[in-house]
Amino acid sequence: MTYCVAICLKDGLVFLSDTRTNAGVDDIGTFRKMTIYKKSGNRIFTLLSAGNLAISQSVREILTQGTLFDGANLWNATSTYDAAIVVGMAIRKVKERDEKSLLSAGIDFNCSFIFGGQVGEEKPRLFNIYSAGNFVESTLETCYFQIGEAKYGKPILDRVIKYETPLDLATKAALISMDSTLKSNISVGLPLDLFVYPTHSFSKEKAITVDENNPYFSMIRNVWGQKLTEIVTSIQEPNWENDQEMLTILSSPKKLGPILVIEN
Repeated sequence: MTYCVAICLKDGLVFLSDTRTNAGVDDIGTFRKMTIYKKSGNRIFTLLSAGNLAISQSVREILTQGTLFDGANLWNATSTYDAAIVVGMAIRKVKERDEKSLLSAGIDFNCSFIFGGQVGEEKPRLFNIYSAGNFVESTLETCYFQIGEAKYGKPILDRVIKYETPLDLATKAALISMDSTLKSNISVGLPLDLFVYPTHSFSKEKAITVDENNPYFSMIRNVWGQKLTEIVTSIQEPNWENDQEMLTILSSPKKLGPILVIEN
């Protein structure tokens, strides 16, 4: 499986992905799910992928080769929106070629992508692209997307991420979100690919691979677990003997009947 998250902020973009794929507990592989497309001083795009690895690799190869769709590819698209259309058309090309044979083998055409970047003077933009090739764009209210095993890392993002969130804070939140997913799901694993893109930089300088020896991520994993334990411990525990409000709620439900108790 996989977990990828991308965040679109006032100050730029954050992309984070794991590299684990597996077809069972004894068949684990490591494959990159992040690809950066860069043209000096003019444009930069990042593609994150989840789903069937063969499909996502085919889509990535079509984009890398610069295949034209109605005269457009990633290198000449006039906006990030138009570049997202190119990604969608590449997905449809693979689907047209492979879906019939996949279905005959009992395999669904399953893929999803997060795509974002900047062209020229436009603001950075972020898109969630589906297996049909259609997509939605992030907004001021919904400024991040997740694909793959999203549920474990979502709570921290919901509480922290806003469009005005600084890039460094958003990066930290994304890494905590990933750590929560690593902790709860064995199908997501190290190393990680992280890319932080400041607006108008057109630079891949902040693109790094994070493994188990990375001191900052190791610190996050240790401190986050400790702080969570401290927070849970610091919250008052229920007082079953003296807390009349709790006893009243438990014994006098307003909308539901009493708890079903079966004794033998």
